[in-house]
Amino acid sequence: MSQTTTQQAEVASTAALAPEQMDVLDQLMKPEIQESLNVLVANLPKLAEMTTILTKTYDLVQTVANDQVLISDLKGGMEEFVKPIQDKAKGIAQAAIEANDRSHAETATIGLFGMLKMLKDPQVQKTLRFAQAFLEVLAERQQQKR
Repeated sequence: MSQTTTQQAEVASTAALAPEQMDVLDQLMKPEIQESLNVLVANLPKLAEMTTILTKTYDLVQTVANDQVLISDLKGGMEEFVKPIQDKAKGIAQAAIEANDRSHAETATIGLFGMLKMLKDPQVQKTLRFAQAFLEVLAERQQQKR
């Protein structure tokens, strides 16, 4: 009699299951789902280890992301690195603008003797050496590509 009561209770509890729970049970009866569950169960130790590592990594990232001292130190370090480059770029841009203004303001033509005189200028020599070396490097790279 107690078995009958137990079976009736199971039937009643199964009938009381929501449609979503029945869908889950139907899904669990599929062979591919059972196979996937077996693979998951077999790999649980690895998954637990990976979860632990990911949790530690997440905690570290959260700590670093919320550490205002570290963020300000990194920001200061980057500013120290970028500041000289920024200043040099501004100086070159200002020199280019000023040279452009001067070249438009001056109307005198430069002749052959004017160019010969300019060739004696150390800055012109330095620029010409740079241009020559730059063109040689470009030529070498173009030869390597062929």
